[in-house]
Amino acid sequence: MSKHSESLKRTVVDRYLSGEESYASAGAADGVDAATVRKWVASYQAHGVAGLARKLSHYDGEFKLSVLHRMWEDGLSCRQTAALFNIRNAGCLPDWERRYEAGGIEALAPRRRGRPRSMSDQPSPGEPPVAQSDETKSREELLAELNHLRMENAYLKKLEALTQGHAPKKRKLSKR
Repeated sequence: MSKHSESLKRTVVDRYLSGEESYASAGAADGVDAATVRKWVASYQAHGVAGLARKLSHYDGEFKLSVLHRMWEDGLSCRQTAALFNIRNAGCLPDWERRYEAGGIEALAPRRRGRPRSMSDQPSPGEPPVAQSDETKSREELLAELNHLRMENAYLKKLEALTQGHAPKKRKLSKR
């Protein structure tokens, strides 16, 4: 939920637009800083009451690129561009710019949000498929699996023999 209501935003913007108050004094009565009032006024002047409404949106790569091109062509600041396109967070524009310079239009595509998956849906290339029963496997597949299991067993036996050979020796307690 938005920290400030639409009616509060409208009141503060109207106070500033009356011409009698500065950005700082228009917002001071309601505890709003001057930068926020400046952003609200710019958004209101560009988009009317809709510019003050709460907005949650995700932008596709084409839209982001068009915003960046307009900003570069017209020499606009991030704040001016955000007000022009009704983008609530002007701080995302430098991020879009960095991502575009690093990876092109593909880097501007919407990213998956949240924590990345820890396990993939497909088995690793070295592992045999798990869901197949022994009855459905061919003779060659069964022999390959048997050979794999024998090699794994031999490896584990050698590993156990090596670790036993290097185990620390127990000390005898001295009698004093």
